[in-house]
Amino acid sequence: MPSESHRDEDIFESQYIDKYLSEYASVSSIVREALPFELLATVGGVVAGIIFSGMTNELEMIPGLMVIYPGVLGLRGNISSTLGSRLGSAIHLGLVTDLDRHNPELMNNISGSLILSVITAFILGILGHFVTLALGLESAGAFKLTLICVISAFTSGVILSFVAALLAIGMFRFGFDPDNVVTPSIATIGDIVSMLMLFLSAKLVMMF
Repeated sequence: MPSESHRDEDIFESQYIDKYLSEYASVSSIVREALPFELLATVGGVVAGIIFSGMTNELEMIPGLMVIYPGVLGLRGNISSTLGSRLGSAIHLGLVTDLDRHNPELMNNISGSLILSVITAFILGILGHFVTLALGLESAGAFKLTLICVISAFTSGVILSFVAALLAIGMFRFGFDPDNVVTPSIATIGDIVSMLMLFLSAKLVMMF
């Protein structure tokens, strides 16, 4: 026969699951919370395209920039969205409750994200150089392309790490499920921030 404490635990677990399904995992809550941010993500993609259309001079003066551009966007979106998902899970588990730089769970996630950004950006720059040459096009050189990738990836990574943490914690406090909100939001903001940082990094490299 199950003890009374076990029965109480089963009742509590059942009530917790029902509450979770009604507040966070129901179809209506998923659609209601995610839809506005998915629509914003569409608009954000258009804004990123507008920024890119203004980079005509940089594209002409830095051969190979066109080749690394899709990689920069994909790199930033993938890493930052993964960070947002991991923070959402940590928040649900109670491991992250606020923006505390002494919280190892929060800082490890952010540090890991930034290290991944720099390593993959370095590889992307070198790869972009050789792909450009393989296509029979002129390249600005492995050094310049790599420098642009690393600068844009690191600066956008710092910005988006802060935004991801702020969004995940803030949305949870307002009763939203971070998993429904953070990923599309970061994907949108990431496209815009990455394009701006790529633009500024290209400008900086062109000065030398």
